[in-house]
Amino acid sequence: MTRLWLKRIWTERSGRTIGAAVGLALTVALLGVVGAFITSASGAMTAHAVASVPVDWQVLVAPGVEPSTISKEIDAAASPRVLQTVGYADAAGFTAVTGETTQKTGPGKVLGIAPEYRDRFPEQIRLLLGTWDGVLIAQQTAANLHVGPGDTVTIERIGAPAMPVTVAGVVALPNADAMFQAVGVPKGTAPQAPPDNVLIVPMAQWAAMVAPQQTARPDTVRAELHVRLDHAGLPPDPSTAFVQVQRMANHLEARVAGSAAVGDNLAAALDTAREDALYAQVLFLFLGAPGIVLAVLFTLAVAASGADRRRREQALLRIRGASVIQLVRLAGTEAAILGTIGIGLGIALTLLSVVVWWPKSGLGQVLFWLGLAAVIGLAFAAAAFVVPAWRDASGSTVSAAQAEVGRTARPLWERLYLDVVFLVVGGLLVWRMASTGYTIVLATEGVTQVSVQYDAFLTPALLWLGVGLLWMRVSRLVLGPGRTTIRWAVSPLAAGLAPIVSSSLSRQRLRIARGVALVALAFAFATSTAVFNTTYNAQSQVDAQLTNGADVTVTATQAKPASTLLADLRRIPGVAAAEPMMHRFAYVGSDLQDIFGINPVQIGNATTLVDAYFGNHDARSTLELLRQTRDGVLVSEETVSDFQLQPGDTINLRLQSAQDHQYHVVPFRFVGIAREFPTAPKDSFLVANASYVAEATGSSAAEVVLMRAATDPEAVATAARQVAAAIPGAAVTTLGETQAIISSNLTAVDLHGLTGIELVFAILMIAGITGLVLALGLSERRRNFAVMTALGAKPRHLRAFLWSEGLLVVVGGAALGFATGLGLAQVLVTILAGVFDPPPEVLFIPWLYLGVTVIAALASSAAAVLTVASRSEQPDLELLRGG
Repeated sequence: MTRLWLKRIWTERSGRTIGAAVGLALTVALLGVVGAFITSASGAMTAHAVASVPVDWQVLVAPGVEPSTISKEIDAAASPRVLQTVGYADAAGFTAVTGETTQKTGPGKVLGIAPEYRDRFPEQIRLLLGTWDGVLIAQQTAANLHVGPGDTVTIERIGAPAMPVTVAGVVALPNADAMFQAVGVPKGTAPQAPPDNVLIVPMAQWAAMVAPQQTARPDTVRAELHVRLDHAGLPPDPSTAFVQVQRMANHLEARVAGSAAVGDNLAAALDTAREDALYAQVLFLFLGAPGIVLAVLFTLAVAASGADRRRREQALLRIRGASVIQLVRLAGTEAAILGTIGIGLGIALTLLSVVVWWPKSGLGQVLFWLGLAAVIGLAFAAAAFVVPAWRDASGSTVSAAQAEVGRTARPLWERLYLDVVFLVVGGLLVWRMASTGYTIVLATEGVTQVSVQYDAFLTPALLWLGVGLLWMRVSRLVLGPGRTTIRWAVSPLAAGLAPIVSSSLSRQRLRIARGVALVALAFAFATSTAVFNTTYNAQSQVDAQLTNGADVTVTATQAKPASTLLADLRRIPGVAAAEPMMHRFAYVGSDLQDIFGINPVQIGNATTLVDAYFGNHDARSTLELLRQTRDGVLVSEETVSDFQLQPGDTINLRLQSAQDHQYHVVPFRFVGIAREFPTAPKDSFLVANASYVAEATGSSAAEVVLMRAATDPEAVATAARQVAAAIPGAAVTTLGETQAIISSNLTAVDLHGLTGIELVFAILMIAGITGLVLALGLSERRRNFAVMTALGAKPRHLRAFLWSEGLLVVVGGAALGFATGLGLAQVLVTILAGVFDPPPEVLFIPWLYLGVTVIAALASSAAAVLTVASRSEQPDLELLRGG
């Protein structure tokens, strides 16, 4: 019996079997590929976090302990790849005489490093001017003292006489925050900003220099061991890697027993990566899960398309003596074979996708997801075949199973109006999130984090369920009581047969409604994903403009400002506008923040200022208010929250004077919130009138010039670099360069990878759903078509039925799906607003991609209709006998 059953499946129902296998393969492949994305993203996050840390550990050596002793313990506990001793000494200040004036700074630090340090930790120190051989001075300190290579700086030692040194080079310290962190001090009790004044001295010279100070004031001198660990043994998962690194640090501290403390920079970076991994999982839930559910529905729909015929065949077997167990066994055998084929195809497609999208990641990382996908695939194969077979065999009589037409009750969800309930509840949740400003992805201090509110996960699920059920209800109503509309719609195809065709479609309304709803969901998935992806890509251009400041940006220092080049920059061919902008620093309490001095009237000539940058969503009125308020200042949202500011409040900032280079209190008036601003950091910053900042500091120098290009920005940048060569250390950046960096960052790669996968699978599912579901549904009516042919119906009469149903399913589903997709895309942008910087003001629609989906749907449905039409033109005697 089993052999005959399987033979009948492959000879008479091969199309349905292949279709179900394809649907199952898409389910398995999409689940496997999205799982591979999560695994690959986690591995990329770990690698990104590790690569971003210049020094893994900073081990503070306790007073009186030899660094060599701690070095041996580090070797035993962690097997480091690189280990260097760095000396730290406090200084009362630095003094320099330039011309007839004497410049003096406040307290600072003097570092001692070995010559090989810069090669072993290249990201710690970057040379700007001069040479490496000798004493190096930090860029900000050089600006404060007005010195450069060859000048003399006097170090005011603590507890020892002052000592002059000659500057050999000017350097930048990109990792100053970590380099000067307070190791072993409870969080929140250490200084929040690195020292403004730093000198770096060769280790041998430093040791001789600090010896008297160490004798007099040993508390002002310390030693650290900078360590880079061996990263080869770190697990790819950031959470596991974090635990492993933290345990190594704990093991070291246990071995040294209070003789040293570990500043674990690597664990801190991996801790952030753990949040990023959660962010990748959130993306999967919101962007990937609907596609997997749609693929499952596709599989179930293909299997259900032959439910009536399978029920009659099982009834015939029951008449011939087959038991319920035998029928279930036959269905189980069919499910097992189908599952094996579908899972095999799905795994092959997954492996191919992994090789194409992530060629550098090992296939071993996706084995778990392949296994999970295989188990889920078998489960759904059983659900598609075994469960209906058991239900029909145990819950219906033979005569009922053999009936061609049976009475179908309205489903429970339709009687309870669950579709309306789901949509209303989902809409209320969206309204609440929009009104409260909630977003599941945050970027506090520029670091991606996830704020979990479970309503946010429930909302898309309710909306997807609601629209799917609603479209089924609407389709049944249109095909039932509203079939007059259908008669009018099919009249161009059916002509005089329009009443008969509409009546036929009405009798098939349950099956057609399911097809329309499934096609609508497929188009909704493709539309929502494509619109979200396109909107994100468009916002990356805005983000690049925000980060770079303008088409071309020239950045220099306060000592040698870019504004001195303003006239020459404006004369460059192709420059539409060039405007200066101050970039200084100000203390808000103890927090050092960037402050930008602008001309509110003219700044818009050189850069783009959109409404989303400001708290009131009105760029024009905010800048006008700043212009009218001479001492006005725009403050970031974070600072407003931290200091509980209200409009009109006076804010006392400390700005550095150009005369004595000391920080003095300057009153400002809070007039508005700046969420973003060109070239500003992601967290805290200030924007004020340049004229007031110049008056308060005694300097009108502008460190930045923003340039808008009327022609090719790269050509303008090339000319600007030639002009900027007159200022040592000046940098020229372009919008294109910045966008390339932004598009390669981790968040962008994750989004592009996930949405790229989904866009490809969306087209495959649209083609499969519109083609296979339609073809299999029409195939179930071949007996009706055979009877019509035997009674004299012409091929054109049959084609009227076929094309009417095909276009109704595709056109109706596409129209409903596009509308649904746009609405769901807006919901996704609202919930995931944190991944946009800044949030978009409008959605961007990818018309070309949506056109491709329509073409794919029309082509596959046309192929289905033509296939069924060619097989129905000649009457099949077996079908006429009811086989």
